[in-house]
Amino acid sequence: MKQPVPFHPDVEMLSTNEAEVVEGLNDALTDIMDTTSKDLGHAVRSVHAKSHGLIEAELEVLDDMPPELAQGLFAHPGAYSALIRISTNPGDILDDSVSVPRGLALKVLDVEGPRLAGVEGSTQDFVMVNAPAFAAPDAESFLGNLKLLAKTTDRAEWAKKALSAVLRGAESAVEAAGGESAALKTLGGAPNVHPLGETYYTQTPYRYGEWIAKLSLAPVSDSLTRHTGQTVSTSGRSDALREEVDAAMQEGEAVWEFRVQLCRDLETMPVEDASAVWDEAASPYLPVARLRAGAQTGWSQARADVIDERMRFSPWTGLEAHRPLGSVNRARKPTYEMSATYRAQVNGCPVHEPLQATLPD
Repeated sequence: MKQPVPFHPDVEMLSTNEAEVVEGLNDALTDIMDTTSKDLGHAVRSVHAKSHGLIEAELEVLDDMPPELAQGLFAHPGAYSALIRISTNPGDILDDSVSVPRGLALKVLDVEGPRLAGVEGSTQDFVMVNAPAFAAPDAESFLGNLKLLAKTTDRAEWAKKALSAVLRGAESAVEAAGGESAALKTLGGAPNVHPLGETYYTQTPYRYGEWIAKLSLAPVSDSLTRHTGQTVSTSGRSDALREEVDAAMQEGEAVWEFRVQLCRDLETMPVEDASAVWDEAASPYLPVARLRAGAQTGWSQARADVIDERMRFSPWTGLEAHRPLGSVNRARKPTYEMSATYRAQVNGCPVHEPLQATLPD
């Protein structure tokens, strides 16, 4: 196995039109939020609007790791309070019969170390989706897909176009990873799987201390793996996923493994092409921590009032040691900030970093 590639600012290659692309993304995402907030009477996230799981957890960094894995947040053994938000991709509150890729956002609290410029608090966010690569190679390509749906004012038609754009990327990622994509070609697009059984990926690369890496969160306890590949029946159940996550989380402890895939070749594991699946044979995902959640309420309106309404999750919230890399991640910084500001202004509710991970039932 090749040695990991050292991080250096030169691994990123900025294009000359990134400011224009960000402006276009902000315009398109604002159009989406204008449409949904008008219909809902409330502003929701421009992506991953609907939550299905809101969970208290603890991240335990492993000990005795080799130096190449003991980096940044994971440099020393320890335990951190954390919050998990499980969601689906569209920026709308859709019926759960519409099956789309799942997302998992993790917020780790009380993290020490030099922070990214302008970042408040002491938290570290990791934003993941249950596919190994992003839907587009770069921010400009993603903007092209987004423009197709941003000007649509009818929410039913908006949902169809959103699904189409998302699933094209998900299908490409599955095929590149050597998996079956037939299920993605059904009416729902992606199989309506149980969110707790899925493996989640950052899709895009990040600085990992001295190195470069993609990150992943995989279910390892039987309480989670028994749901892997399980299809959830949504007939007559608009919030079926919330119900299933809540029931499963009340049964006992859930454990995920936090894993790191180090970049070992910039040509085959590119930083700027977010649609590229990094070969796990050339660089496997290796464990660096365990994420544990005790038996608890898996979703409630009271928890949604705390996490969905008052918090944001962004790959740009955290340590300099885990700086997001590549075109897509660079565009995420201003667009995520814009989305959080929009919600705060429309809803009259400040969005901020939490001081504790205690949630109501």
